[in-house]
Amino acid sequence: MNPFLIQIPFFPEQASNFAFEMDLFYILLFALTGFFTVLIGVAAVYFLVKYRRRSQGEVPEQIEGHLKLEIAWTVIPFVISMFIFAWGAKLYYQMYTPPATDVLEIFVTGKQWMWRAQHPDGQREINELHVPLGRRVKLTMTSEDVIHSYYIPAFRTKTDVVPGRYTVSWFTPIKTGTYHLFCAEYCGTQHSGMIGKVTVMEVPDYQAWLRGVPREKSPAEAGEQLFTSLACVNCHLENSKGRGPSLLNLFGTEVKLANGATVKADETYLRESILNPGAKTVAGYANDMPTFQGLVTEEQVAMIIQYIKPIGPRQGEAAPATTPASAVPAPAEQGVGRPAPPQAAKPAAPQGEQPRQD
Repeated sequence: MNPFLIQIPFFPEQASNFAFEMDLFYILLFALTGFFTVLIGVAAVYFLVKYRRRSQGEVPEQIEGHLKLEIAWTVIPFVISMFIFAWGAKLYYQMYTPPATDVLEIFVTGKQWMWRAQHPDGQREINELHVPLGRRVKLTMTSEDVIHSYYIPAFRTKTDVVPGRYTVSWFTPIKTGTYHLFCAEYCGTQHSGMIGKVTVMEVPDYQAWLRGVPREKSPAEAGEQLFTSLACVNCHLENSKGRGPSLLNLFGTEVKLANGATVKADETYLRESILNPGAKTVAGYANDMPTFQGLVTEEQVAMIIQYIKPIGPRQGEAAPATTPASAVPAPAEQGVGRPAPPQAAKPAAPQGEQPRQD
């Protein structure tokens, strides 16, 4: 936060909780670079003049060394370097460790050449992002094709968006306005056109905007519908007696695997278990689940994960004792052999989305 409301010339606006400290950090680097550049340059010229050769037969005086000087030019740069490292590590940890509670989570999908965002209540945006002032916002992002990078200069946040995994960015907007959004990773011939805008609104205005945007199913609601339509409910039973493990209270726990290892059931684990279930087989279960690679989109995978996250015992019921499970969508059994996944219809593209033109 900027306690002095200082806008540094030639810098973007400071519109997030990270912007002021990030600018100070860069100014420190610029100042140190400039100071030592001038110091070394002036010293070099001074020594060139002072110790120049004045005659052909001149023999220079031999200098054995200066211990205090050598200690000084070793210790001082070391202390400065450690200070820069400590401050940079602190900033990095803050920026890439999102808060666990009281956060507005928005799912973002990148594809050539657009950004799609889905809000918790089902509102969707193309190349735009609306967020409330003063609210912590967490972006959970993935790509459908190549590496992109979600860059908001005014927030000083830039995060790679990578196919095959989830990356997270978070911030707290501190100033209303409309700010630039760029893809900062070359992603193809129309990379320069993969731009958008982020609008920070007062909370009442943001609530009014939410009410005014056509609402689709929330990610969790759409995920539940997919979970049922893909017949996952036939294998992942609450009593742990299905072909797949129960999903009650799964998210965030440690899952014991068949090879004896353990893994945390986070978004990345759930995604891998949907698209490549054989990669990490849960202890006590056979590798019967087929892959859903190509049958569900990245957005649909995110929806299923949003549905799985809060799954817990129904009111008045106790959670059954169960081995934490490999997630998830598992199709219905068909005979004795390996079940074949049904073909899932892909949802219609959001309003305003156009197919990619290669």
